[in-house]
Amino acid sequence: MSPPKMYNEVELSALGMAILTVVTIAEILKNNGFAVEKKIRTLTVDMRDEPGARPIPKAKIEIALGKNEKFDELRGAEAEQNGDNEEQN
Repeated sequence: MSPPKMYNEVELSALGMAILTVVTIAEILKNNGFAVEKKIRTLTVDMRDEPGARPIPKAKIEIALGKNEKFDELRGAEAEQNGDNEEQN
């Protein structure tokens, strides 16, 4: 089995009421030192509930995050801590 692919960026996006959740996730990642904010984009998109229906404008957010320079170090410390917890159980 090959090792998982590692990426340096992730884009989070959400529509409507889900925007709060995506912003919260981005803030948690930033505040814990895992990510840095690269770009935030807000826009309005037209959504249709069914084909032929009138378009309904919905708010959309796109947040691009990059790995913090200490990301790998933090992940290693977290994995080590989780290994210690498993040994205690």
